[in-house]
Amino acid sequence: MTKKYFGTDGIRGKVGEEPITAEFVLKLGWAVGRVLAKDGGGKVLIGKDTRLSGYMFESALQAGLSAAGVDILLVGPMPTPAIAYLTRTLHAQAGIVISASHNPFDDNGFKFFSSFGNKLSDEIEFEIEAQLEKKFTTVDSALLGKAERVDDAGGRYIEFCKSTIPGLSDFKGLKIVVDAAHGATYHVAPSVFRELRAEVIEIGVEPNGLNINEKCGATNPALLQEWVVNTKSDLGVALDGDGDRVIMVDANGDIVDGDEILYIIAQARNDCAKHENGNQIGTVVGTHMSNLGLEHALTTQGIPFERVPVGDRHIMEMLIREGWVLGGESSGHIICLDRTTTGDGIVSALQVIAEMRKKGRCLHELKSGMSKYPQCLVNVKMKKRVDVMSSNTVQKAVKDAENQLADSGRVLLRLSGTEPLVRVMVEGKNEKQVYQVANELATVVSDAMQT
Repeated sequence: MTKKYFGTDGIRGKVGEEPITAEFVLKLGWAVGRVLAKDGGGKVLIGKDTRLSGYMFESALQAGLSAAGVDILLVGPMPTPAIAYLTRTLHAQAGIVISASHNPFDDNGFKFFSSFGNKLSDEIEFEIEAQLEKKFTTVDSALLGKAERVDDAGGRYIEFCKSTIPGLSDFKGLKIVVDAAHGATYHVAPSVFRELRAEVIEIGVEPNGLNINEKCGATNPALLQEWVVNTKSDLGVALDGDGDRVIMVDANGDIVDGDEILYIIAQARNDCAKHENGNQIGTVVGTHMSNLGLEHALTTQGIPFERVPVGDRHIMEMLIREGWVLGGESSGHIICLDRTTTGDGIVSALQVIAEMRKKGRCLHELKSGMSKYPQCLVNVKMKKRVDVMSSNTVQKAVKDAENQLADSGRVLLRLSGTEPLVRVMVEGKNEKQVYQVANELATVVSDAMQT
């Protein structure tokens, strides 16, 4: 079975275009309420990022949930990982985040969490979609859901973030630039680091409903690089619009991406495990796009590494299935299941800075144990979707490319899940060879799509 509305991370699209309309969202709230309130009652937590359309969709969700007889807890603009945490601690049946994450302001969407703070299962998502096909009804007036606002949500989440590092951690003496992307973390992220006694310079903290992720944040860290260098700061932290991903910048102004962040945290966890019980940590999970340098750096230290398809959902599924705790993507989605239940940009940054303090080393030194391999990504457009992977010519070209790179590189062909593209990725130690092989392979793929 395939889902009509749910993608790999909830529901997302252009505001005003199906299904991201007020009419649909009213029924979505009702459907979620019907699925979660089979035995009557219950409560659902609603948070949002700073997009202007969030006001409209918050009201629509609230009306739909109330019509299904479900109470609503409103927390206003809050990071996605905060909703996961608050859903669990406030004993709600589910949490809903109104956000399109790193997308521009004219997109919006909905992410969902279970009562345990995890993403909803496929079974629950299918149940919700089945309800959406049914006629909208309203419970008896005496059974309508009530709404209340949670006034201390920000303070609760700030304390939680601080609790994920050792209690005596102190960032005094560090100057940190924090870029909140004019998004959901604008009022909590600077406070977390400031309460740990760091000197904080905050940017991207003036949301107007239209400027979320605009030339700032984790998807556009150039602004953060400038601020770190110009203010002679020790490091910078860039979050995306809903706060579930992070990119960092060292004192030199160099970007520290998700692979390097994951390496630093994995190394720290491994050192702790060996010190406490003489064991290694479990396998670290990345994706097919994770840099080969990460894999080599970890395995050199005896830390196993596994890859899954792109998407934090796939990482989470493997971590839970295997009982492992650490995984992440190059984009900055880092999952520390020994600290929280979902990807959390602030929590991930805290793990790195705590390790800086513990080791007495700067961020540049911590990441230096991993050497990133040059990577070339070529997007080959398709006029129509064809299975180029089954082409004998393409298969032979891939094999030839792999033989050229030998053990010092890798090749990946991947169909885009959102655009009519084939992504050709080549990675290896020799940058000139990597770009040559990638472009040669892209040409073969393009020609194969014409036949």
